[in-house]
Amino acid sequence: MTATVTARARGVRLTAELVTDADVFAGLAPAWGRLFGRCAAATPFQSHAWLHSWWLSYGRPGRLRLLLVRAGRDLVAAAPLTLVSRPLPALLPLGTGISDYADVLLDDADDGRVAGALTAALADAARTALVDFREVRPGGAVERVYDRWRGPRRTVPDSPCLELPALPMDGLIARLPSGKSGQRVRAKLRRLAALGVRRRTVGPEEVETALIRLLALHRLQWQGRGVTSEHLRPRFRAHLLRAVGPMVRSGNAVVTEFRIADEVVAVDLTLLSGGMAGGYLYGAHPGLRERRADVAVMLLDACAELTGGGRGTLSLLRGDEPYKHHWRPERVVNQRLLMARRHTAPLLTAALCGAGARQRGREVRHRWRARGQGRDPV
Repeated sequence: MTATVTARARGVRLTAELVTDADVFAGLAPAWGRLFGRCAAATPFQSHAWLHSWWLSYGRPGRLRLLLVRAGRDLVAAAPLTLVSRPLPALLPLGTGISDYADVLLDDADDGRVAGALTAALADAARTALVDFREVRPGGAVERVYDRWRGPRRTVPDSPCLELPALPMDGLIARLPSGKSGQRVRAKLRRLAALGVRRRTVGPEEVETALIRLLALHRLQWQGRGVTSEHLRPRFRAHLLRAVGPMVRSGNAVVTEFRIADEVVAVDLTLLSGGMAGGYLYGAHPGLRERRADVAVMLLDACAELTGGGRGTLSLLRGDEPYKHHWRPERVVNQRLLMARRHTAPLLTAALCGAGARQRGREVRHRWRARGQGRDPV
C-alpha cells in the first residue's frame, strides 16, 4: 500500500508506504544501509541484517508493518514494526525481546518534514492498535515522532543500561575510584597474559563456526545456573547465524575468539554502530575461572579496543548486574514511548496499568535482594 504525502523536502515530494510483504523487506537492504549510515542515533539493532533476521525467526505471517518514507527515490525514514494482538492490540518494534534498543531511522538532514510524514503514516497504520515503542535509548530518533504525535501519549521508564565512555583500557582503569582498584585490574590483565590468553578477530567466512562455538560455551558456562532461556532456543541460534555474518561484513559486528594454545576458551559478539560499541553475548569455558582468569576484564579489554573511530559510548547494554558497577558506569534508563489515537486511549490506560504493576514487582524483588545481601534497599 502506498500513500502520497503532501509535504515536500527540498522541493521533492515525500511518499509514505506501508510494506507488509517480507520479500520486499528483504530487498530493502542496500537502501536501508544507506539510511542507517545517515542516522546518527541508530544502534546496531536497527541494521537491516538484524531486523530482517529477527523477522524470519520471530515474525508472524501477516503481521509485518514496515513504514517507509521516501523523498523521490531516496529512503529517508523507516519504522520497522509488527502488529500483535496480545496482551493488547499494538504495533511493536521489530527486534522486541532480544534487542537492547529499539528505534526508527530518520535521515539526520531532515528539517522536520520527514519526521512529520512518518508520524502521519504511523497514526494511519495504528488504526485500532496502540503504538508501543519499548527500549528506546534517550536521544533516539523516534523521539522526533513522539514530539509530533497529536493523540494521547505517555513515556514510562523501561530497562536500565550501563554505559562507559569510549576509552582504551588504560582510560577505563584511570576512572576507577582508587589506585588499589586499578592495581587489581592490572594484576588481572597480567594474569591473563601469563595464562597465554590470546584474542583473534574472526573473519566473515568463519563467523558461523565461531557463533556455534559461542552458543555451546554459553550453554556450558550457565549449566546448572539461571540462564536466559531464549539464548538456548533454535530460533535464536538461527537468528544469530543469519544476522551476524552480514553485520560483520558491514562493520556492525565483531566476533572475537580467545585462545589458550590451540584451544578456544571463549567467544564474544560485540555489536557496533557509529556512536557505540556494545558487548551483546559471549560464551566462556568454566575452566577459565578455575584458572583464576577474570572473564569480565578479558571481555572489557577486547571491547575497549573496538571503541575507536569516533564511537562515543561503550555500552554494557541492558542489565544492572553488580559486576558492571565496578567500572563506575553511567546508569542510563531506556524509555517506553506509548502513543494512541483518541479512540484507542483506553489501550494506553491499560498499558500504563500493566507497566505500573511490573515496576512495583521489580521494586519488591530489588528490596528482597538487597535484604538478602545485608544492604539498605534504598
